[in-house]
Amino acid sequence: MRILVVEDEPTLRAQLIEALRLATHTVEAAGDGETALHLGETEDFDAAILDLGLPVVDGLSVLRGWRAAGRGMPVMILTARGAWHEKVAGMDAGADDYLAKPFHMEELLARLRALLRRLGGQSSAEWQCGPIRLDTKQARALVDGQALTLTSHEFKILSLLMQRPGEVFSRTDLYEHIYPNDSERDSNTIEVFIGRLRRKLPPASIETVRGMGYRLIDTSAAS
Repeated sequence: MRILVVEDEPTLRAQLIEALRLATHTVEAAGDGETALHLGETEDFDAAILDLGLPVVDGLSVLRGWRAAGRGMPVMILTARGAWHEKVAGMDAGADDYLAKPFHMEELLARLRALLRRLGGQSSAEWQCGPIRLDTKQARALVDGQALTLTSHEFKILSLLMQRPGEVFSRTDLYEHIYPNDSERDSNTIEVFIGRLRRKLPPASIETVRGMGYRLIDTSAAS
């Protein structure tokens, strides 16, 4: 998934980025509210982790700006421990969850998984589409109980497709979920990853919708 991290403290920001990337997410980061507001309004993210104590523009203003612009991605706010008024204000401004500092990274990752499950209409950490099962907690994929060997990019693409089976995702959608915003992109890369996934998944699991993109099909429903 593509996650936006907004944290002005450099050490914590770097720790968040590293943990999220190890969890197979694609991460964009901002160290001030002005940059965060712009990124959240102009780029597509699956979720955001937002510190409230930001320079230039405060976190609550950033969140209100995103919601006013119609940006509906789940947002987890980070607050100072005991600052109950910040938590209330954040939830009123449109936050989906909050975590008080200092926190354990595992708790943050677990809460983020829960937010992403709700986004995709999933009720557990394991997502199922026919014979394909994705364990988002362990970052592994299985077909009929047999574990697949996937690269990080292949896993990210499969995760996005499995988040909303049957929905068409364009090549641009897929690009933005596996590459940082400033990465150089090869026009053939997505086709290569889709081709590799097709060889590892049951036949006809990934359907090409001409001129639009790709979608995941429940092959068990057709059998």
